[in-house]
Amino acid sequence: MTVVRRVARPMLAAIFIKNGIDQVRHAADLAPSAEPLVHRAAGTLRLPDDPVLLVRLNGAAMAGAGVLFALGRAPRLAATVLAATAAPTAAVNHPFWSEKDSTVRAEVLTDFLTDVGLLGAALLAAADTAGKPGALWRGKRAGRDAQRLARLAAREALHAAEIGKKDVQLAAAKLG
Repeated sequence: MTVVRRVARPMLAAIFIKNGIDQVRHAADLAPSAEPLVHRAAGTLRLPDDPVLLVRLNGAAMAGAGVLFALGRAPRLAATVLAATAAPTAAVNHPFWSEKDSTVRAEVLTDFLTDVGLLGAALLAAADTAGKPGALWRGKRAGRDAQRLARLAAREALHAAEIGKKDVQLAAAKLG
């Protein structure tokens, strides 16, 4: 792991861990603002229609993934979970579109864009292979290698068949 990753991962994870713990501890306070999103998502995603429970689950997932990410354990999976938990959090905590006062709207928009920036950072971290080939590249490479080996095997089989044919012709000539 590079020094940059070793330092940057805990820096990025810190806000997610803090926000996740806050969501778990204050789920009842946060649930009313999450209620519209929970009601829409509950039926579609087959989740329980309980805003307090879903806020707690989101927070627990966020905090847990943040800790894993900070420690460098399953960082791509942890970053994916962070991104998945950051999206509803940004929408619920900073609904700038519903603010009437332009000053308040500007402040809420700034907070929303900060959360969107964190979401973007989590997405980048989820795509970071740390210099190693990703699963897609490895899959494509395995497919190309398999095709190359199949062509090589086919050529060798033809060559062996030609040698066998010549051997049969020589044996027939000696007998005949």
